[in-house]
Amino acid sequence: MLSLAGVALGAAGSLFGQYLVSRASHRQLETQQNAEHRAEVKDVILKFLEVAFRVEKAASAVPDGEEPPEALLDELWLAQAELDLAARTEPLRGAAHRYAVRLTSAARGEGADGDGLYRAKVAFMDAAYDDLWPSSPRSR
Repeated sequence: MLSLAGVALGAAGSLFGQYLVSRASHRQLETQQNAEHRAEVKDVILKFLEVAFRVEKAASAVPDGEEPPEALLDELWLAQAELDLAARTEPLRGAAHRYAVRLTSAARGEGADGDGLYRAKVAFMDAAYDDLWPSSPRSR
């Protein structure tokens, strides 16, 4: 009888140990996947910002009445679409879209509101930070 109780206790201990290992492995995998996704989103955000900077620069260099190269605006919208696919949160998707709309308008000379463009850029940066580090509040 005592040996049977020992076997049952050993089996229970073994199952409990496997459960703990499985749980730890799951957490480790989840952490790794989050880090990989964060790196992917960071790369996409940086690409979008690089194109956005070139659009801003082109918009300020284009003489009145002329439009910036359409290929540059196409590149901006392609980068925005890539960000839209990679982003985890709707606020980042929306902020990227609003920023791209403001950039396109500014580049085409339509309602060149520098303050509105700046606010859209700040909102995008805040949303990007929140998407990358959701549990870490950003100091304002």
